[in-house]
Amino acid sequence: MPLDVTAAVCREFGSPLVIERLTLADPGPGEVLVRVDAVAICHSDVSFTDGEWGGELPAVWGHEAAGEIVGVGDGVGFEPGERVVVTLIRSCGECPRCQRGAEVACGESFPLDAATPLTDGDGAPIGHGMRTAAFADHVVVHASQIVPVDGDIAPASASLLACGVITGVGAVLNTAAVVPGSTVVVLGCGGVGLNVVQGAAIAKASTIVAVDLQAAKLDLAIHLGATHAIDPTASDLAELVADLTDGHMADYVFVATGAPAALTSADGLVGTMGAIVVVGMPATGVAGQFDPGALAARNQRILGSKMGTSVIARDIPALVGKYHDGKLELDGLVSRTFPLDRINEAMDEVRSGAALRNVIVFDHAGR
Repeated sequence: MPLDVTAAVCREFGSPLVIERLTLADPGPGEVLVRVDAVAICHSDVSFTDGEWGGELPAVWGHEAAGEIVGVGDGVGFEPGERVVVTLIRSCGECPRCQRGAEVACGESFPLDAATPLTDGDGAPIGHGMRTAAFADHVVVHASQIVPVDGDIAPASASLLACGVITGVGAVLNTAAVVPGSTVVVLGCGGVGLNVVQGAAIAKASTIVAVDLQAAKLDLAIHLGATHAIDPTASDLAELVADLTDGHMADYVFVATGAPAALTSADGLVGTMGAIVVVGMPATGVAGQFDPGALAARNQRILGSKMGTSVIARDIPALVGKYHDGKLELDGLVSRTFPLDRINEAMDEVRSGAALRNVIVFDHAGR
């Protein structure tokens, strides 16, 4: 039977989210019902609720979640009771892109793309934001969007694996395939950028330069493996990179923020045979420029990285293993936890840049 759920609904761009009781449809074939224990607030959620990327309203956002399966549709190879991470990556597994390991680029249509499982008290449809709608105590998603995880990871920490961690670490290991001994510059040390730093350390880059305006984030970047940290308003970043590399400049520059200034500065930091990797998502309409002649002459690359080009069934278990081995930080990336009824406060802290990852934690005992 359809389930009554509590969710934070966006009814007007730029306005506070509204806590409402909604109806969630049963999972269909190939779908699962997950009780959400924790959902992290990604800056993408803020961008959507602020109207930076458009979209139809009303909608429920939230896409970085962890919880427990409580129901399954036909043809699902999971069982109720399994603890899982819930991502926005939905894949058919059969199209040419999926067959090449590019599940993030799957272009197939799913029933949940055509009809949202959410309706409000008047029976009106509520958008299934970012394919997950996890600012709610339960979600229905396609089975390809979940990965089982062990119960030794707290839900708040596990939720980060759904987006921020796989995006940052994956950009290094999957998209760019950073080689040991490389020089890496990371522009922006938010929830994704710090995981780029972690990925660069895992890849055994010899020099990792973290760049951000906030001292606390730079301190954490050093803790996570950066060899140098710099505020670009206080020092000449290009000069530092040149000094560190004997003038050769960086092998990889990761743009982990949507700030136009970061996009503009990346070209002056990357060396011959180097790559600029665009990970951060700017507002619609923001454009960058490059010199195609110089790009060709220097054998440089510009790479886009959506969700770290991740194959979640492969990458999330590997990251869990690194967490247990002490090679990947999760717990320390959680800034604060909040109940759902304080989600607007949590969103404001992310919006201001004061928080890395604020996480909404659900109290199902008191439901």
